[in-house]
Amino acid sequence: MTDGQAELIRYRLSRAKETFEEANELVNSGHLYGAANRIYYACFYAVVALILTKDLSSSKQSGVIGLFNKNFVRTGDIPKEMGKFYSWMFDNRLESDYGELIEIDPDGIKQDLAAAAEFIDLITAMISNK
Repeated sequence: MTDGQAELIRYRLSRAKETFEEANELVNSGHLYGAANRIYYACFYAVVALILTKDLSSSKQSGVIGLFNKNFVRTGDIPKEMGKFYSWMFDNRLESDYGELIEIDPDGIKQDLAAAAEFIDLITAMISNK
């Protein structure tokens, strides 16, 4: 891994943590649509950092999901439930950003926030062990 790659990985993990904090603040203030968006992006930044450890990248979010599933979920490095959660958050973010007459369940978004914390912690630990 080059110094540039290591720096980019650190940057993406930093963005994941900062974006997670934004999501937490949005949940606490009742801004649930924004929270759904920020939860997804916090996870996205963590996943981008993880796939960079294998010198992989994609310019499309669907490509990032595919690389994540192929290289980490299918191999068993990431539990399948976490892979499903990440895909769920992608779909949830699309629906909350672009859907018509969507209602977000406050309890559900709090569960998503807690799951995102576990997700980001798992990825951060995996990267630290590389």
